[in-house]
Amino acid sequence: MEPLYESKVTCICCETTYTTSRVRPSFKRASRMDSDFCGYYEKGVNPDFYVVKVCPGCGYASTDNGFERLSDKQKKSYYDVIGSNWKGLQYSGERTARQAMETYKLALLAAQATGAPDRILSGLLHHIAWLYRYEGNVAQEKRFLAFALESYIKVYELEGNSLNNARLMFLIGELNRRIGEWNEAVKWFSRVVSDKRIMDAAMIRACREQWQLIREEMGQHDGIKSEAVV
Repeated sequence: MEPLYESKVTCICCETTYTTSRVRPSFKRASRMDSDFCGYYEKGVNPDFYVVKVCPGCGYASTDNGFERLSDKQKKSYYDVIGSNWKGLQYSGERTARQAMETYKLALLAAQATGAPDRILSGLLHHIAWLYRYEGNVAQEKRFLAFALESYIKVYELEGNSLNNARLMFLIGELNRRIGEWNEAVKWFSRVVSDKRIMDAAMIRACREQWQLIREEMGQHDGIKSEAVV
């Protein structure tokens, strides 16, 4: 069985009907996963490469978590920024790592142009960081992790009470750890462990493990507060 199949999509911006490649569920199981949920796959196809759909007609790019429809104002804003300069590129079929990066950056630009909420922006920024991680570009990975972190914090401030707080708070702590903001990482991990309302045992355990990792990496460095996670 081929890992990719074609799905028909109607663009919410220009109403062009086109096909986009998807990965079959049986090929989506990661062989291993980083602590911030970046997956690695052994079957020759990375599902993350095919998350973004790109309209060949106008270039509007989005994920399934994006807008269901666009207002006339949003469409005009998109065309002013991107659509009027679109060159008709095609992203159907198998994608290279470079093409996957292009689709995510197109989706990020489209989301910014149409005023997408931070819950959409944060996911795109985080995935771009993962793509840089795959290619070993540490500087750009950390740059986009920092962007994603800023966006996740905004999500927490605006929507935290209606989301899975434990997972979101863990991610904020973990991204702080990955960009070297040790004290901030510890604060967020501690909040998950100490908040009696949080019952997510897996996230509580993960926070404890990452705090221990910080201690192992940095020892008793004077720059890190000795706040305990228990």
